[in-house]
Amino acid sequence: MADSPDELSRVFQALADPTRREILSRLRDGSMTVGALAEPFAMSRPAISQHLKVLERAGLIERTASAQWRTCTLRTEPLDEASAWVDRHRGEWAERFDLLDERLRELKGKTDA
Repeated sequence: MADSPDELSRVFQALADPTRREILSRLRDGSMTVGALAEPFAMSRPAISQHLKVLERAGLIERTASAQWRTCTLRTEPLDEASAWVDRHRGEWAERFDLLDERLRELKGKTDA
């Protein structure tokens, strides 16, 4: 993998981890402090901080500081871009799978005969 992956690669890399996906799910209903985000996870604060850094680099969250509070907010634009990429390719993939299914039926018909 390149040292500086493109934005879409950073988004998919961030989404590949179940802890980061859960953090994003928890942010669906609104901004949360880092402490509140960390509560349900059985991991250290530095580990949570690393997950948040990955999400922030991918543009999936925005972190702000106000006095002693660190707040995270979900940013959906990168998710929209990832979804658009998948949607653009979904039709092509479905068409290829349909062709493969058709070919397999043909081959099975030849072996049954």
